[in-house]
Amino acid sequence: MTPLILRALQGETLPTPPIWFMRQAGRHLPEYLATRAKSKDFIDFCFSPDLASEATLQPVRRYDVDGAILFADILLIPIGLGRSVHFEKGVGPVLEPITVEGISKLTIDGAADRISSIYETVSKVRAALPEDKTLIGFAGGCWTVATYMIEGRGTPDKEKAKRFAYENPDAMDDLLDALAVSTAEYLVGQARAGTQVLKIFESWAQGLSPAQFETLVISPTRKIIHLVREAGITVPIIGFPRAAGLNMITFSNALDLQGLAVGTDTSMGALRPHVRDGLCLQGNLDPLLLRMGGQAMLDGVDRVLDDAAQGPHIFNLGHGVTPDVKIESVHGVINRIRER
Repeated sequence: MTPLILRALQGETLPTPPIWFMRQAGRHLPEYLATRAKSKDFIDFCFSPDLASEATLQPVRRYDVDGAILFADILLIPIGLGRSVHFEKGVGPVLEPITVEGISKLTIDGAADRISSIYETVSKVRAALPEDKTLIGFAGGCWTVATYMIEGRGTPDKEKAKRFAYENPDAMDDLLDALAVSTAEYLVGQARAGTQVLKIFESWAQGLSPAQFETLVISPTRKIIHLVREAGITVPIIGFPRAAGLNMITFSNALDLQGLAVGTDTSMGALRPHVRDGLCLQGNLDPLLLRMGGQAMLDGVDRVLDDAAQGPHIFNLGHGVTPDVKIESVHGVINRIRER
């Protein structure tokens, strides 16, 4: 039996789309909070295969979704490259901002090996996951990870990172190349350990000129995909250039992708004529509606299903599940989709 998510990514339009949710393993689940409490901090949680595999499996058990996404974080790669990363409550990830000199000192060789405990998590999940469910691995896009490394934390406009790219093009190329090489090795390791789909989260793709988008997003992503395929990995790849506007079309047509995750801001029906036939679109219920629940949420689900009906589709949110989402609302979305 081919799992539904894989069928959709192979270009099949299914009568009922498969379902999973970004950030489906997280703080809205009491079982997640109990598991998280067993680790000393978030990074330790990610690097503890027993705990991380349990967090990965929890939403599949509770919701019977069609996919499990590996519990990890997009900022593990900088750790492999020799940078310090920690998470502050109420702030999020904090890194020492990298300099031109710091880029030249990155430990590229063996970067993925230094975070290889993630592969044990993958193996544990794959062994426990039902055969009809799909295990999704992931990494952050090079530009998104680079913004955290340059800015030192998440910021609204990424101006410091964009200025750095304009003022230090050679150093920026070196940073993106280091990220592309190490990210490709990391994704190859995930696939060899058992992931059936790989997803690249370019979460900060918005606000870039077409020229910067080509340099900072498309070129390093192309390198990642090339290196993954060169290593013999054939699993489908989903790209997520969040809120990239028309650059999303360029992204989808320039890269060898089997799936394109679509943010809340974009109509999948309007997007479809501009991407290749058979490309699976994923998305894109507004996360706010999931937080609200009720009839507004159900109406939003119907709109997404109608908007995506003309081609292969995986149902998801336009971004991630937030901590204040009610469990009954997630059940409500799933029931609405499967009962239509």
